[in-house]
Amino acid sequence: MGRSHHFHLDHHGHSITVNVRPGRTSRIELLVDGKEVFRQRVQGTGTSVLTGELPGDPPVPFRVLVHQPRLGALIPRCSLEVDGVEQPMPERAVV
Repeated sequence: MGRSHHFHLDHHGHSITVNVRPGRTSRIELLVDGKEVFRQRVQGTGTSVLTGELPGDPPVPFRVLVHQPRLGALIPRCSLEVDGVEQPMPERAVV
């Protein structure tokens, strides 16, 4: 089992965080403003799509794409898609 990866982006005053815990069965968590809104267990590699909404009136739907490479030593990539615009989410160090 590899180390956990944490991705974070602030978007229009909201905090979006993705935690990826790799392993034979990976666990991916999506948090908005510190609250878990989506959790998924994934076997294998490839791209996982997580969905959520940013609070507001009306709420703003978004997707997070998590790409887990086939080779275990490589770092997953994560991007946020809102209103058809995709932007990479940087990995952050957790101390």
